[in-house]
Amino acid sequence: MAISRIFASLETVMLPMAGKIAAQRHIMAIRDGFVMVMPFMIIGSFVLIFAYPPFAEDNRFFLARGWLWFAAEYKQQLLTPYNMTMGIISVYICPAIAYCLARHYKLAELNIALLALGAFLLLCCPLTDGVMSATYLGGTGIFTAIIVALLVTELCRMLHQRNIGIRLPEQVPDNIRKSFNQLIPMTLVLLLLFPLSLGIQAVSGMLIPQAIMALFNPLLSASDSLPAVILAVVLCHMLWFAGIHGASIVGGFFQAFWLTNIGLNQINMANGLPPDRIFVEPFWAFFVLMGGSGATIGLVLLYLRSKSAHLRSIGKISLVPAIFNINEPVIFGSPIVMNTLFFIPFILSPMVNGLLGWYAIKYGLIEHIVSIVPWTAPAPVGAAWAAGWDINAALLAILLIFTSIVIYYPFFRIYERSLLAAETLENDPHGNQ
Repeated sequence: MAISRIFASLETVMLPMAGKIAAQRHIMAIRDGFVMVMPFMIIGSFVLIFAYPPFAEDNRFFLARGWLWFAAEYKQQLLTPYNMTMGIISVYICPAIAYCLARHYKLAELNIALLALGAFLLLCCPLTDGVMSATYLGGTGIFTAIIVALLVTELCRMLHQRNIGIRLPEQVPDNIRKSFNQLIPMTLVLLLLFPLSLGIQAVSGMLIPQAIMALFNPLLSASDSLPAVILAVVLCHMLWFAGIHGASIVGGFFQAFWLTNIGLNQINMANGLPPDRIFVEPFWAFFVLMGGSGATIGLVLLYLRSKSAHLRSIGKISLVPAIFNINEPVIFGSPIVMNTLFFIPFILSPMVNGLLGWYAIKYGLIEHIVSIVPWTAPAPVGAAWAAGWDINAALLAILLIFTSIVIYYPFFRIYERSLLAAETLENDPHGNQ
């Protein structure tokens, strides 16, 4: 009866709410903006590993010695690509989000993106003695980048709706007309945001991004906690069970926190300090959801040895996608969606994975995650790569695959028996031996 009430709640309350959240234009713009700048994140994170080799300083292996010497000798040069990508990632995120939201409103995307970037730089890096500080252009400026991008785009939309702009003759080329139309919103941004920034500096001694980080610090700390991992797992898989892409919704909500946390890890690493944040996107992709939502790669491996023809065929179709963390074939082919038999393991498997992964990092069994990796990387490879090529991270990922097999096994056997009975009846409807 409890499960029935849960399903009824999903259908009447959570399903419509989740659908509205997933389609909300600002959330979609933030999600699409992050996707747009993902190559910069991956390249910047990848380069960081070269500057900080995954070897102890006293390692005597000749390749390790050579890498350590090269990294120490040319550290500044090696860090330059990182500094120009992940080191100033907010500079890319702000115009990307503004561009995506402006595209949704059918406004001049590039003009608004550039305006948002100008407003962001105005707030985050004032010129001091001829030098622009990059302190808040990286991970610590992400929340400011999001807020500025949304505010500037909404301001431009409001002016457009009220037909406020500079009137130019029809003979003027369209690109020039669009450019001049940015003069009014640019002036408003300057008149509104710059005095606000100066006022906050005068009262608190902080720049706006510094003040925003101070406001978000409690949330940021809460996002990097075991309860946050459990909440994300439950929400994601409850939505998936109702047929909604839960990982997309949860990822959209947590993305800014994940990126800020990994940015802080990278800042610590670049400053010679130990990383201290655990709940970041690669942790979610390669420890919690390996093989896709529900950590279903264990179930796919069980399907491959099934006596049921249906499950074997699903296993064969799903294996290659599961290796690359894509599991729609097994979720909809089994099916798992709205299949009460798989409700418990579908939530329990990623939850156990999250707990084991969390404590493995917390107690130093594996390294902290410092690199952003494409979520389609096979779990052991992605886990090792994200943790600075820590072999223990790959071994943990393999262990978690076997853990998911153990959790899914009794439910798989029950489902297999029911399908075998149905297949036998279909092949011999009269029950002949």
